Amino acid sequence: MMLAANRHVIYGLKRFEGKLSMSTAGIIAAVNRAKKSRPNPRVDILKSATAVFRMLPPNFAHKIAIKSLQYGLVPKLPGIDDPILAIRLWDIDFPNPIGISAGFDKNAEVVDGLCDLGFGFSEIGTVTPSPQAGNPKPNLFRLSEDKALINRLGFPSEGVAVFIKNLEKRRNDPTGVVGINVGINTGTDDPTGDIEYCLKNLARFASYITINVSCPNTPGLCAWQAGDKLAEMVECAKLTLAQLSGVSTPPLLVKIGPELDEKGLAAVADVALTVGIDGLIACNTTGARPATLKSTNAREVGGLSGPPIRQQAAKTLSNLYELTGGRVPLIGCGGISTADDAYARIRAGASLLQLYTALIYGGPRLVSEIKNGLVARLRADGYTKLSDAVGKHSR
Repeated sequence: MMLAANRHVIYGLKRFEGKLSMSTAGIIAAVNRAKKSRPNPRVDILKSATAVFRMLPPNFAHKIAIKSLQYGLVPKLPGIDDPILAIRLWDIDFPNPIGISAGFDKNAEVVDGLCDLGFGFSEIGTVTPSPQAGNPKPNLFRLSEDKALINRLGFPSEGVAVFIKNLEKRRNDPTGVVGINVGINTGTDDPTGDIEYCLKNLARFASYITINVSCPNTPGLCAWQAGDKLAEMVECAKLTLAQLSGVSTPPLLVKIGPELDEKGLAAVADVALTVGIDGLIACNTTGARPATLKSTNAREVGGLSGPPIRQQAAKTLSNLYELTGGRVPLIGCGGISTADDAYARIRAGASLLQLYTALIYGGPRLVSEIKNGLVARLRADGYTKLSDAVGKHSR
């Protein structure tokens, strides 16, 4: 019933499925025909579109999603966030704690479109200094039975120069909270130099900047999570930001992986407290494969995301909160797909949250559903503001 409303989109996309390409004009025309031919006004076009996208190869579906947001083809979700969801961190006001994680908008193409979906902030990238194609396709796999995803994209990026051009032509005033996730080029002989280059060129656009040292698909990158190497990276980054003239210094965050043991997490916490990391994101995808996975795609190499990593991601965040004594703001990421997940992560120590994989299965309305659920849970527990609930479960 829902798919009938989008039969023109299905037909149009399937014609191009083999080539994995479609003109922008063709995309726009297909979606517009779907809107005009919709037989039932009660049909939820966002749910229909989500179902359609899951019929397509993952890389192609992502491309169409970007184009749809870029050209305003996704309906703007109405409503003003309940004030109870607002939180202030790093002198930044977040209207709500739900953000989209790095990996979706890799080249800063749809920042405004993401704001229209109700996110309190967006993290764009990962961007690398020079353009690179990433790993050969196929490099993205759905695990439908597990509502999960495996990617071995390897930081595909059009590079800093294109990233800047896209940010400069945003259609709205850059008032939204936008984090920029930066990484290193594959095979680089100067990782800290790569990060320095990104910071020098992108700091002026960023509400905050995240250094990605935990992508399992970039050889040698995860080694930078070790205490001494992480300290070296952070010290270099902080010096670079401090030397910029005419630019407000954005907060510096680091994104870590879920596979760090107790000693590794303690080292990260120590660097955060002594060298000065403004925030930590816990956590990235994992190369581990839980025994509970059902999909045949579970054998694919790459970083696993979604509900199967929920438990480990939550444990990593909770441990970091304890190790830092709640003095370093944390962003919870990994396996969050319901309001219950979101609330549990906040009570474990997260001040902000990030989604990505859950949107593939739940669609854009998931953002509103989680926000509404958070409001209900906060009020039921007697809280008047989100920040009061942060870390309560850990204390």
